[in-house]
Amino acid sequence: MPEQHTQFLHPSTVFDVLKTYPRNDGLSVVDLMDSRVHGGLTYNDFLLLPGKIDFPASDVVTESRITRNVTLKTPFMSSPMDTVTEAPMAIAMALLGGIGVIHHNQSPEAQAAMVRAVKRHENGFITDPIVLSPSHLVEDVLDIKARLGFCGIPITDTGFLGGKLVGIVTARDVQFRDAKTPLHDVMTTNLVTASTGITLREANDILRDSKKGKLPIVDASGNLVSLLARSDLLKNQSYPLASKKADSKQLYAAAAVGTRPADRERLALLVEAGLDIVILDSSQGNSVFQIDMIRWIKSTYPVLEVIAGNVVTREQAASLIAAGADGLRVGMGSGSICITQEVMAVGRPQATAVHAVAEFANKFGVPVIADGGIGNVGHIVKALALGAGAIMMGGLLAGTEEAPGEYFYHEGKRVKAYRGMGSLEAMEQGIAKKAAIKGKYPSPSQSTVVENAATSRYFSESSAVKVAQGVSGDVQDKGSVKAFLPYLYVGVQHSLQDIGVKSIAALQEGVTVGEVRFELRTASAQVEGGVHGLNS
Repeated sequence: MPEQHTQFLHPSTVFDVLKTYPRNDGLSVVDLMDSRVHGGLTYNDFLLLPGKIDFPASDVVTESRITRNVTLKTPFMSSPMDTVTEAPMAIAMALLGGIGVIHHNQSPEAQAAMVRAVKRHENGFITDPIVLSPSHLVEDVLDIKARLGFCGIPITDTGFLGGKLVGIVTARDVQFRDAKTPLHDVMTTNLVTASTGITLREANDILRDSKKGKLPIVDASGNLVSLLARSDLLKNQSYPLASKKADSKQLYAAAAVGTRPADRERLALLVEAGLDIVILDSSQGNSVFQIDMIRWIKSTYPVLEVIAGNVVTREQAASLIAAGADGLRVGMGSGSICITQEVMAVGRPQATAVHAVAEFANKFGVPVIADGGIGNVGHIVKALALGAGAIMMGGLLAGTEEAPGEYFYHEGKRVKAYRGMGSLEAMEQGIAKKAAIKGKYPSPSQSTVVENAATSRYFSESSAVKVAQGVSGDVQDKGSVKAFLPYLYVGVQHSLQDIGVKSIAALQEGVTVGEVRFELRTASAQVEGGVHGLNS
């Protein structure tokens, strides 16, 4: 046969040839999310196409807004579930650059105490330190240590901030002391202090050089004004991404409430404790209850950031934005323990929901939080690419050391309980067992109103029969979130590096203008993209 000669183009023309194609490779986000063509999509239904790498992963900036006025260094939030977020999780999340939302399936006083613990954990100038008087006892210090985790306490003549500073009590002062010993017998009176008006940097220098644990700040008359803690200096070095308010240097505190009249009293306690962000917790956020609640909060507490939801459509979002919401939670039935879509026949596939709401809400400067369906780093990046300002995790953080509950063993594995807030177990939290009812069926006339965080979230307070919209189970031990969250952070950095963008803002801008491209995945493609072909 005669030898065939193929004429190839010269490599120098490769970019000119590339320009002849009518569109970039892959799909734009508009084409991908056309539900009339593709239906509703989940995170597993598509991929982002790679870009060009010309920077190290460590250069990637993961800052993102979660409300109109709050920006976090990392886009991670923990869900307000009673098996996910209490004070230890909220503190750990904030130290690591995210934020934890304290659940409200507990008494208002207990929730307020958790908010207070977050606010006191790391501070610049502690402007409202706990203060005791010389007549208080060692047992009072030990009680504060047990409740709040510290015992470096300034002593004033009045026992209040603004009194004349006369001493300080530390852990060493109360060790091996009888609980009934007055503090004037054990307190340290040789004090290093600083004067009002000193800068945080100057105060830190004094604290460092003095080798003391606490630095009281006093006015010209020697009255206590504020306090600075050495432990906070160490935390600043260990947690450079920490989510802190710019003025007070305190950790951001977020908590959930419902939309019932009693929640207004609850919120008052939370605000008094130092709350920065409130999340209105409802499975279906587009209700008159939530709209009225948003308006009341914005008029009563103008500086409090309000995240409303949950929503999955533009129409739902519009009502809450108009009412004054500073952020929106997106998701309905997409969580691993949520069965709303199956039981209620209502909801939306999460990727489609995030894109639809984010595209609309971002026009008004209102960030959205992708809540539910997050199972790995890839899901996080996909949610961010679709416009989310942050992602909210429940199951991904359940089972960590900081999650509420005790470890136990199930089928040889160390686990913790994890349940949906729509589960019957959550709905019955704090409810006394009913007396046995005669007859096979309960009488409708015996219906009573039962209200907790779970029933109010699903509008089930007055229902005689509870319909579960969630399930209960257990999840395997994941270790400490202080090791797990840095893994997610670095994973997001490497993912954005593969896409060829240096920040979340650049990722979302690239998606908007069509430079960041997507591809749909068939069922076979999803199998191919996972682990396969192994014998063991």
